[in-house]
Amino acid sequence: MNMAKINVAIIGASGYSGEELIRLLMRHRGVCLKVITSRQYDGQGVEEVFPRFASSGLKFSAPDVERIAAECDVAFLALPHGLASEYALPLLDKGVKVIDISADFRLRSTAKYKQYYKEEHPSPEVLKRAVYGLPELYREQLKTADLIACAGCYPTSSILPTAPILAAGLAETNDIIVSSMSGVSGAGRKVALPYIFPECNESLKAYSPTGHRHLPEIEQEMAVAAGIEELAINFVPHLVPVNRGINSTVLLKAAAGCTLENIAATYEKAYGNEPFVRVLEHGKTSDTKYVTMTNVCEISYTLDAHTGRIILTSTIDNLTKGASGQAIQNMNIRFGLEETEGLL
Repeated sequence: MNMAKINVAIIGASGYSGEELIRLLMRHRGVCLKVITSRQYDGQGVEEVFPRFASSGLKFSAPDVERIAAECDVAFLALPHGLASEYALPLLDKGVKVIDISADFRLRSTAKYKQYYKEEHPSPEVLKRAVYGLPELYREQLKTADLIACAGCYPTSSILPTAPILAAGLAETNDIIVSSMSGVSGAGRKVALPYIFPECNESLKAYSPTGHRHLPEIEQEMAVAAGIEELAINFVPHLVPVNRGINSTVLLKAAAGCTLENIAATYEKAYGNEPFVRVLEHGKTSDTKYVTMTNVCEISYTLDAHTGRIILTSTIDNLTKGASGQAIQNMNIRFGLEETEGLL
């Protein structure tokens, strides 16, 4: 591949999403990974934290906006919510493209952000510049975006199977239920009692059955797909004792006249040419086993004549299609690279 190299920074590179970004970008033929930051590991070689990267020669440094602006074309922000804004605006002002994996710029409503994140939005003036980073739905807008707000992991697994069905009018917009199960890495790379091995192994439980922070993001994008202002859903996440992967089951009330053939045709139109969405033939169900360590979302569907519900399932790797892989897919689109580069 003959292309000019894009110089890249990862701010917050010592978490799970940061590690996944390093893994994927090191094999990306179109980039040069110039800066990886971590206040905790400032000055240490990356191999001291992630031994798998021992031959990379990379070294963590403290985040420095001036250095990143001088050396890099794009910066990935792999930071907790509330912190990404600290770097987004100064980097944007210096001409650096910003791809944010946090939740800071996903919600268009500052009121919803305050309601679910329990604090005022840190940079409301920047929100209008953000493009929602779900490539299958916003590809054209991403081509010129300076600030990309990558979709969350639960939202990606919920929105991708549901959006085409709602857009085609095959389902009602009320009484939507999403039940999702996520591996433990979704909680981040931190030491906390609920996530240590003896606590979560041999255990499966629901948590935050009301008011989960990803709920307004899912509702926002489902409403956009349906062409309405707002809708309300039930979203119930579960923690399961695996490292990676999300399995989401979506229940929708079928609209009058909806058939399996309608659903199949709708998915073929929406995703038939998508490199990272795999819709299974009717009768099969999606499985995390076949998407972990990939950027693929696998979708299955059926129509229950007994209840009149459409039942969708989808699986993704929460760290790849749900975070870092999707971020790189967005970067590829923004810089005119082959969309699949570094991700196959």
